[in-house]
Amino acid sequence: MILKIKSKTEPYLYSAPALIVIALVMVLPIIYTVYISFTNMNVYHWKDFKFIGFKNYQKALFMLDSGFLMAFLRTVLWTAVNIILQLIISFLIAVLLNVKGLKLSKLYKTFLMFPWAMPGYVSILLWKMGMFNTEYGFLNHLLQKLGISKINWLSGNFTAFVSCIILNLWLALPFMIMIIDGALQSVDKCYYESAKLEGANFWNQTRYITIPLIKPIIAPMVMMTLFTTFKQFDIVYLLTQQNGSKTGADIHTVLTYAYENAFITNNYGYSSAVSIIIFLILLVYSIFNQKDIRGEA
Repeated sequence: MILKIKSKTEPYLYSAPALIVIALVMVLPIIYTVYISFTNMNVYHWKDFKFIGFKNYQKALFMLDSGFLMAFLRTVLWTAVNIILQLIISFLIAVLLNVKGLKLSKLYKTFLMFPWAMPGYVSILLWKMGMFNTEYGFLNHLLQKLGISKINWLSGNFTAFVSCIILNLWLALPFMIMIIDGALQSVDKCYYESAKLEGANFWNQTRYITIPLIKPIIAPMVMMTLFTTFKQFDIVYLLTQQNGSKTGADIHTVLTYAYENAFITNNYGYSSAVSIIIFLILLVYSIFNQKDIRGEA
């Protein structure tokens, strides 16, 4: 009997240190954030904050002038545009890299990995100062050579949004190209040979052979990319919102919006409510994502 009890409790004893660390690092901060989200905690009520119920959530979800709904819609647009462009561009580049007889294809693939291998912070600042700079940036220098006036890339909302998308593509494309390239190489070439004998052109081969066969490989990658793109923070913040170097563009995503309310305006209760809403959105997405993956499996 003692041996049976010991065999049942022993795994929990071994995993107890890890579970305690997880509880301290992850679970307790989430519980505390939930608690703070129901209070009016801010810089003026740091110690004497009061319980205010769901007012912070009501402000975020039902007050149009709060800014959260606009930030959420912008985040959805940001995610959709990035995913669509990444899929199309990555697929086209991967197909070109797999053209029969292409010389130095391995060298090209190596060069394409450079943006992904570089630290994101370094790449973002290089683009901000070297490409998008109004006076000395490469893009404006090129426009002047073509007789076109300079563009304040990061000052206007539209141009700043486009600039952030371009930079995100630069950072994210190599990973997606690598996955799609591997998926294309896994397709048996006999399918294409049979299709050619039947008179199928490139587009028909792509539609009826390539896409259906690589879909199970790239679907999890798309799901993961959706998740990471939705919670993207560093690109938008460092290009347009960084303290001391704000550009004037107002293109908050949900994460930069939560950050500004927490660390700029010091409205911790409201920012905690926004953070919990984001957490619940991502949690629901993860649950449905798991169901889709299990259904395909």
